[in-house]
Amino acid sequence: MSNRKIVVAITGASGSIYADLLIKKLALIKHQWNELAIVFSDNAKEVWRTELGNEEFNHLQYPVFDKNDFNAPFASGSGKFDTMIIVPCSMGTLGRIANGVSGDLITRAADVILKERRKLICVARETPYNLIHIKNMESITLAGGIICPATPSFYSRPSSIEEVAATVVDRIIDLAGFDIKTYRWGTEPLS
Repeated sequence: MSNRKIVVAITGASGSIYADLLIKKLALIKHQWNELAIVFSDNAKEVWRTELGNEEFNHLQYPVFDKNDFNAPFASGSGKFDTMIIVPCSMGTLGRIANGVSGDLITRAADVILKERRKLICVARETPYNLIHIKNMESITLAGGIICPATPSFYSRPSSIEEVAATVVDRIIDLAGFDIKTYRWGTEPLS
């Protein structure tokens, strides 16, 4: 088993399907990591209910931490979490991270990941971007984070909304450094 520790943060931006699929796909490759923690922003669960029509977030098989729980293991570099994925990442969350505002567990954990030079992946979900969004993305990129816009691809000829969303989720998993069976450019679509 790998020694990898991951925190998935879910904010109130549109795109709950990405978080749901990511958690499910990480479960399929659990031999590649040994700890997964989850934290929701205030609005994330309401957006999940609206977009996915369920409350599966109440039945996750992984520890879910309150957004104000600064005793969470990933609130400190000594917790040794090596990867944080914020999916979807609202522009408000992105802006707070870019400007060093650590007012809740999500922004504190992101600050920890950046200061420890570990992997932060922000799955930005907004359209269009204004100049403030772009400058905040630049700041996070310069600090070592990865901005992965929730922009699907269509090379694999997806035939459902889940398959479209999976093109983004599979890219996130690649960026996090995990192996996953997925469509690769220059190959035939998976059946």
